[in-house]
Amino acid sequence: MRCVVIIPAYNEEAAVGDVIRRVPRVIDDAVRVSILVIDDGSTDGTAAVAKAAGADEVISFSANRGLGAAIREGLRLAHARGADVAVMIDADGEYPPEAIPELVRPILRGEADYVLGSRFKGTIRGMRLSRRIGNWAFTLLQALLLRRWIWDGQTGMRAFSREALGDVEIVHDYNYAQVMTLNLVRKGYRLLEVPIAYRVRTTGTSFIRYGEYLRRVLPAMWKELRRPVQRRSARPHPEGAARNGIEPREAAGDARRVV
Repeated sequence: MRCVVIIPAYNEEAAVGDVIRRVPRVIDDAVRVSILVIDDGSTDGTAAVAKAAGADEVISFSANRGLGAAIREGLRLAHARGADVAVMIDADGEYPPEAIPELVRPILRGEADYVLGSRFKGTIRGMRLSRRIGNWAFTLLQALLLRRWIWDGQTGMRAFSREALGDVEIVHDYNYAQVMTLNLVRKGYRLLEVPIAYRVRTTGTSFIRYGEYLRRVLPAMWKELRRPVQRRSARPHPEGAARNGIEPREAAGDARRVV
């Protein structure tokens, strides 16, 4: 079996190499792991550092398109590369690559389709109170909209079955966290959360600015909720068709591969 680890990165040359080197390359002696980095138009040495650290494939956008766009392309490519399971993890070093097997195992056991690495079920080091409150507020909103409890709706570490990988849709380029969960749960995919150890980044800077985040994320959530979705039981298996909200021709239009 094959697991593709997707790492979106924007100006993360100081952290991305360490993240890549810590990714387990085999899970339970049965799953081979490869690493796909989506360089979202970085102006530093992110792409070169990622390749030198051992990334199997680095895709570089010609300009910054946004985290949602980078994740969308990573999911599409992982599905196209034949991943049986996929994991996405941030490039900033805040999330533990060593926990990847813990996210993958429930999918391999057939217990879940979509797994969140939950900071609030695990341990958190260094997160400011204002950021905690923001995370709690957006997670509570998702829980209310979906009518089910969620611990950590904003986590930057998630795993997907092949079916969920090929069917997830992200409706905006700025971010992905809220709309992704709304999309998959509304379609009937089984969600599970596992605890992880989290620590705030020690290098680089976050792109999140609360005013812009509210202005762009809330309308995207409303857009996702207004869109009709088809439940898994009501349609054929999506094998062979990547449905990540963007056509392959459009997705590849301004990307180049670093070999």
